[in-house]
Amino acid sequence: MNPYGHFDDAAREYVITRPDTPLPWLNYLGQDDFFGLCTNTAGGYTFWRDARLRRLTRYRYNNVPMDLGGRYLYVLDGDRVWNPGWKPCKTELDHYECRHGLGYTRLVGALNGLEVELLFFVPPGENVEIWKTTVRNRSDAPRDVRLFSFVEFCLYEALNDMSNLQRTLSIGEVEVEDGAIYHKTEYRERRDHYTLFAATAPVSGFDTSRDAFVGVHNGLHDPAVPLAGEARNSMTQGWNPIGSHQVD
Repeated sequence: MNPYGHFDDAAREYVITRPDTPLPWLNYLGQDDFFGLCTNTAGGYTFWRDARLRRLTRYRYNNVPMDLGGRYLYVLDGDRVWNPGWKPCKTELDHYECRHGLGYTRLVGALNGLEVELLFFVPPGENVEIWKTTVRNRSDAPRDVRLFSFVEFCLYEALNDMSNLQRTLSIGEVEVEDGAIYHKTEYRERRDHYTLFAATAPVSGFDTSRDAFVGVHNGLHDPAVPLAGEARNSMTQGWNPIGSHQVD
């Protein structure tokens, strides 16, 4: 018997009921030109047409700990910060479930009567990855909840992004307009494309600097902004550009 999950034949899904799998158990999102790799803890990356030359978000295969970096949503409920996919905070959840389907992944995490569901998918014929986010209050008490999204942008050329550190720290460029974050590194200089990270819900803050969001001496498991409860509206020039929105 597998202690980590099972097949749901009727739903055509693989259901993972423990997040601490022996290795990252990943699914493939997308088709045509736009693809993503999504693990059972929301790890992985997204690329357009070419995983080496047009990688949109960062992921380090051989990271320590493994499966670190991805499409993260931090939930601030009272004074607790947690993730519906368990990582990176690894807060012990009351309930966790990951369902890998054909071209989509659904993650559900619950803690203290608050349930957060993430559905990741790429619509057919569209160059966009959607995070459909649903928050359910299963308790009788009113809740004051803040959500902080997080992606770390790859500077497109995956090998240079990982190896040429001095150059990488000099070229990062972003713009923010009405809460929408545009990653525009080398746009119109070496490439004719950019990355857009945006939210359809009203945004009360944003961050584009990894140092500001995470903290210079912190990690993704204890990021400074969610722990403080307030986005810093940081604008990065160079260094490590990210995308993060605060939604109350």
